[in-house]
Amino acid sequence: MQRSFYLLLMCLIVSLTACTKQEAPKKSVSNESSVAAEKSPAPDVTVKSLANGSTLKLSDLKGKVVLLNFWATWCPPCREEIPSMMKLNTFMAGKPFQMVAVSIDEGGKPAIESFFKETGFSLPTYLDESGISSKAYGITGVPESFIIDKQGVLVKKIIGGFAWDSPEAVAFIEGLMK
Repeated sequence: MQRSFYLLLMCLIVSLTACTKQEAPKKSVSNESSVAAEKSPAPDVTVKSLANGSTLKLSDLKGKVVLLNFWATWCPPCREEIPSMMKLNTFMAGKPFQMVAVSIDEGGKPAIESFFKETGFSLPTYLDESGISSKAYGITGVPESFIIDKQGVLVKKIIGGFAWDSPEAVAFIEGLMK
């Protein structure tokens, strides 16, 4: 009984943090300074829009506060934080803000579109088919989020799910817009 309790507790703790997907070991980054770090310029990556296939270069968003979020449809904490991301995105409409939700799903566009159709969720979603942006930001699992200020500096990295519509999160992002 006690052993089952501890096993259940460990499963719960793991599921509440961030999701990782078992895969072949990745090659290590040869230059550690090339991975995103707080208070440093955000790596300039290019991703492809799920909606229309156009490309978005992160440096083109200077002048806006950016919420760069790496996520996947199979990740429970990602699924839990999506409604708060949707609320934040709606609240920030018309402000110098851009949400960039980068899916790392191996199934690509069909998997994500199916997920959105099933759940009714909707995010400004982008694909990183080459994996370059996730490597540049050094993600270790999903969800992982990065807040980038109007000058293109990475100001905050958040590992795991987050309540993006909380008053504290909204105030922090709005403070970066000034």
